[in-house]
Amino acid sequence: MIGRGLKLRYVLGVMASGVLLTTAVAVSLRGTQQVPLVVGIGLLLTSLAAIVTGTLITRIERALTTLMADARKIGQGLNTEPVTVTGVAEVASLERSLEQMRQALAATTISRDYLDDVLNAMSDAVLVVGPDTRIRTANEAATQLFGPEGDLAGTLLRDLVAPDHLGAFDFARLQAEPGETVVRTQRGQTIPVAVNVSSLGRDVAATAARGHVVVLRDVTERKRAERRIRYLARFDTLTKMPNRMQFQHMLHQAIVRSTRQGRGLVLLYVDIDNFKEVNDTFGHEAGDRVLETLSERLSRVLPNEAVAGRLAGDEFAIFAEGIEGEQARHRQAGDLARLVLDEIAKPVHFADKEIDVTASIGIATVPEHADNVIDLIRNADAAMYHAKRQGRNCHVHYVPEMNAAAVERLMLKSKLRRALERDEFVLRYQPKVDLATGEVVGAEALLRWRLPGHGEIAPSQFIPLAEESRLILDIGAWVLNQVCRDYAAWKEKVRDPGRVAINLSLKELSQASFIPHCRSVFERHQVPPSCVELEITETTLMLDAERTLPLLDELRSMGVHLSIDDFGTGYSSLSALQQFPISTLK
Repeated sequence: MIGRGLKLRYVLGVMASGVLLTTAVAVSLRGTQQVPLVVGIGLLLTSLAAIVTGTLITRIERALTTLMADARKIGQGLNTEPVTVTGVAEVASLERSLEQMRQALAATTISRDYLDDVLNAMSDAVLVVGPDTRIRTANEAATQLFGPEGDLAGTLLRDLVAPDHLGAFDFARLQAEPGETVVRTQRGQTIPVAVNVSSLGRDVAATAARGHVVVLRDVTERKRAERRIRYLARFDTLTKMPNRMQFQHMLHQAIVRSTRQGRGLVLLYVDIDNFKEVNDTFGHEAGDRVLETLSERLSRVLPNEAVAGRLAGDEFAIFAEGIEGEQARHRQAGDLARLVLDEIAKPVHFADKEIDVTASIGIATVPEHADNVIDLIRNADAAMYHAKRQGRNCHVHYVPEMNAAAVERLMLKSKLRRALERDEFVLRYQPKVDLATGEVVGAEALLRWRLPGHGEIAPSQFIPLAEESRLILDIGAWVLNQVCRDYAAWKEKVRDPGRVAINLSLKELSQASFIPHCRSVFERHQVPPSCVELEITETTLMLDAERTLPLLDELRSMGVHLSIDDFGTGYSSLSALQQFPISTLK
């Protein structure tokens, strides 16, 4: 600001200059009559000049005061409003310069604030450290983890690392490539973080002067997912038991250990009997509940030295390091198998249903039957299939002859897939005779498989194989079509061929397309449905009576006769059968 004394000196100076000029003019006109007039005019002009000068100086002073106020605002960071334009020409250039400076500072402030917003919006903790790795500044994510920025400033980066991991913390190595460590938060928690270090300079000298930017990313969820993946790779999610890969790994270690110690080992291969029927009848949720319950029971009752695992859907395996002597191991395996069978045979309760299951167990031992994982499991599996052939719900010890039967079974299963394509099935008709008259009143269609090189194979050998897959559906459809074709041919030669019985599996009856398929086959061959009798086993009928009854009613309404095969082998009663549209018991 221009002082009042300075302003007064300017005015007095102008007036003095006017007086001196007037005096000089008066001297030059000395002796004339114009001197008084000139002096008067000169003094008047001088006064006017002094007034004008004072007014101008006042305007300039006000303009400069306004500019200085604007400059102070800009210096305080208040640069959003433009510089005031006073209209004083003498300070116009200064106003323009100050406005340009304001705009430049405003742009710089916006860039800085934007950068701060970006850094604070990041979920990763960002730290700026000096050449000595002391923290200079931090974003909001970092302060939330480690405390206020004021407390962090000056802290060494390594002071954030959890004590147990300080030995492995190497800042120089982290500059070369990203790494990981574990940090301790302000609450005392330890969390794993990925560390990425970037230099602030383009060369070594600049970096040494300016420091580094350190980004810490919380990888807790990733670590948890990695642990979950490792667990899933080794354990079954449903039963929490070791899966096939983990079980085989543990079995291999046990075989090596027991062989070295000369104690041997016993392996039980456990397969749940008719488990597919449980799924088909009660649903997969009930099936899962059965598996969960059985695994819990086995884990609870098995001795400490035994290890159980789930190899496949309804297949389990148990091994226990044995004792010295083949006979001792034989007894040990038998006792363990009976314990498992008794535990599995206990009813499983699901919702308001009681589900009864049994199991078949095959037993193989080390070193008598094998000395490696693959052969031991294969031999126990072969023994398990022999247990199924013996009626299920039992255990069988492996003998070498079983391998030949297992190979034969595998060969049959492979060839069965091509039997329909190669037209290897044939129907034999067993006549039904009226004992009173001796007349043939019908027949039962019996399926046989003529396998080249093996002769005729009975259904008891290949039907169980077909029921393990969807082949039974294709075979059942072929049988119904062939029976209707043969019946149509008989009608051309015989007035009344009678009624033909066909065995029906649960898988066929559970297909939504079964009844429409039957109707289309009858129509295609012009065979009345009343000429066909479908035989259903008692077990199939009672497994899911609520669902089966409407299907049987629909078949009966078509005219198809229904009969129960193997009556008396299941758990049904005559009173229970009254609800079904059954015309014959066998």
